[in-house]
Amino acid sequence: MSFPKNFLWGGASAANQYEGGYQDGGKGLACADLISGGTHTTSRQITSEIKEDLLYPSHEATDFYHHYKEDIALFAEAGFKAFRLSINWTRIFPKGMDQEPNEEGLAFYDQVFDECQKYGIEPVVTIAHFDVPAYLSKHYNGWASREVIDFYAIYAETIFERYQNKVKYWITFNEINTATLTIGNFLSLGLQVGETAFIEQPDDPEARYQALHHQFVASAKVVSLAREKYPHFHMGCMISYMPRYPYTCHPNDVLLAKQEENMHSKFCGDVQVTGKYPYYAKSYFEQQGININCTKEDEAILAKGTVDYYTFSYYLTLCVSADDNVEKNGHSMIGGSGVNNPYLEQTEWNAMIDPVGLRITLNDIYDRYQIPMMIVENGIGVSEDLTADGKVHDSYRIDYLQKHIAEMEKALADGVDLIGYTIWSAVDIVSASTGEMKKRYGLIFVDKYDDGTGTLARYKKDSFYWYKKLIATNGASLLEV
Repeated sequence: MSFPKNFLWGGASAANQYEGGYQDGGKGLACADLISGGTHTTSRQITSEIKEDLLYPSHEATDFYHHYKEDIALFAEAGFKAFRLSINWTRIFPKGMDQEPNEEGLAFYDQVFDECQKYGIEPVVTIAHFDVPAYLSKHYNGWASREVIDFYAIYAETIFERYQNKVKYWITFNEINTATLTIGNFLSLGLQVGETAFIEQPDDPEARYQALHHQFVASAKVVSLAREKYPHFHMGCMISYMPRYPYTCHPNDVLLAKQEENMHSKFCGDVQVTGKYPYYAKSYFEQQGININCTKEDEAILAKGTVDYYTFSYYLTLCVSADDNVEKNGHSMIGGSGVNNPYLEQTEWNAMIDPVGLRITLNDIYDRYQIPMMIVENGIGVSEDLTADGKVHDSYRIDYLQKHIAEMEKALADGVDLIGYTIWSAVDIVSASTGEMKKRYGLIFVDKYDDGTGTLARYKKDSFYWYKKLIATNGASLLEV
């Protein structure tokens, strides 16, 4: 089985981790701009205003804003067929609810998409990627307010109209299901929490799930809008998919794995693909005493605005145990039932490396939904440095990518409809989870460090050349290292 002739090979990014230029071109303040740097051992800080004694990684990131022509030329050199990026909401509407859009911001993305067209690269655009406008967080409590649905819809319609001839692949929200986790609360929903440690923010499950519901409605509204006015668009959802394995074959472990995977990895996809809340989510809310205000109008909007294709991120699998006597490490992220999988290796950030899990995931998703799929994030975060002659010999990344892409090929042979793959990440960017540069994912090294120093010069890693050959041969060179 070979990859389809029109397979969308490429790389991915996110504005809040890559774009920089946070005060340039009339851009407003986003919630991401108020989150300080950190490491995998120290917490980030969320502040209500910019403080001079803290470093905020999103402010410069790796500066796509001033390097977009150089970077897109590098993507073209690698043979990218697609480039996944996000539009920064506050670059278009600085407050998120302005009367008129910011023309300078619109013009910037015009230039980005023109560069992509110049090289025949298909943009895959995420409308909202963890960049809720700070004004909406402060004055409306972010997505907890129903009013934000219409603000988002106006923003989406503005960019649809502007870029209708330049972009056809759209994703409504990045990893929308991270809202089911307390750690994703501020990033994805923009709930106003004041100054607190990033990991220790207070949590209100009912407010969080109500805010998520508003995102579901907003997504469905703009999907329906696109279907009516821009029928050539492809509208997708995006899920952070983390499969759960039972630690043993004990029925309690099997049941727990299914329950956790349902509520974290499947719930949001079920709503966005089928257009209704699944039975298990309704049961979970009842058991937890969570009341969601879902009107009849909301139900009709959800039913009408189902997505055309399914995209997801895949980095790791999780192992869970229901046995109180088994030592837990908290990796499950829900309930702290996670256990290290003895059959898998881990990254230095303790993520389980599981290529076969990707094949399992692809089959599970396709069996469930029967719509086209795209993997829009997959990669390995590693601390690495340049050699004296400006090289990065990342054989570990090549090994990681090779094994995962081999499982994609097997999934294609299984019969799944996989249309594209964009590596996380095309270029070194700021880690969303830890706020550090040390955790590098890119095919291209950027001279930028955790203390904010660096020239921002770009250097092609060994994996860049490996991926270039893979794309040129449409996967035929997969076994070559």
